[in-house]
Amino acid sequence: MDPLMAAAVLLGYFVKGICGFANTLVFTTVMSFRMDNVNLSPIDLLVGFPANLLMVWKERRHTRLRVWGPLAAMVVLGAVPGALLLKSGGAGMVKLGFGLMVVVLGAEMLLRERRPATVGAPRWALWLIGLLSGLLCGLYGVGALLAAYIGRTSENASQFRGDLCVVFTVDGAFRIALYSLMGILTVPAALTALQLLPFMLAGMGLGVAVSRRASEKWVRRVVIVALIFSGVALILGNL
Repeated sequence: MDPLMAAAVLLGYFVKGICGFANTLVFTTVMSFRMDNVNLSPIDLLVGFPANLLMVWKERRHTRLRVWGPLAAMVVLGAVPGALLLKSGGAGMVKLGFGLMVVVLGAEMLLRERRPATVGAPRWALWLIGLLSGLLCGLYGVGALLAAYIGRTSENASQFRGDLCVVFTVDGAFRIALYSLMGILTVPAALTALQLLPFMLAGMGLGVAVSRRASEKWVRRVVIVALIFSGVALILGNL
């Protein structure tokens, strides 16, 4: 067991327990300095699938089909070209693209933290964000674009976490089948994911406990800043 990978999973799912997402950004940002994304994504996918199921069950009374249904369909459509890019892209190009995406998403998340939340968004934004999120999920397993949209349409944290994790669950089930057919998902990756499950459960349990006591807003800002710096480091390291 790689201690760094175990720590990355623990930290990533600690964050997920607090805000419902960003586990993949944390995990992949930390591990991309040592492993290629084509090897990281299937591990993260298998660890994240049961975590999303647990979150969906917890928030099942707050999910909204009219929100997660169209998004899930668009994510599934976009995940196919994303997975093809993941398999064919060079490691340096993938890491550079990941760094750029982390910086952009981190900046957007930080700006959104500083603005009052608004409910509702244009319908064209739903389709565009769904397709782009599918590409991003297929390439990196990252759903922060979904979080950016659902965060603007949710009235409370339970709606946000519930709808977001339903989409993640649908996407995860589809990508597990897709990655298996494409040869991206391997037996060693599955065994590694199995070893990491206790760290996922511990991290998510701690995150849920902290979210009930600490300031969620403060923790999110710390994570966002850390992700932006990590993205910049990845960009500089792969130019």
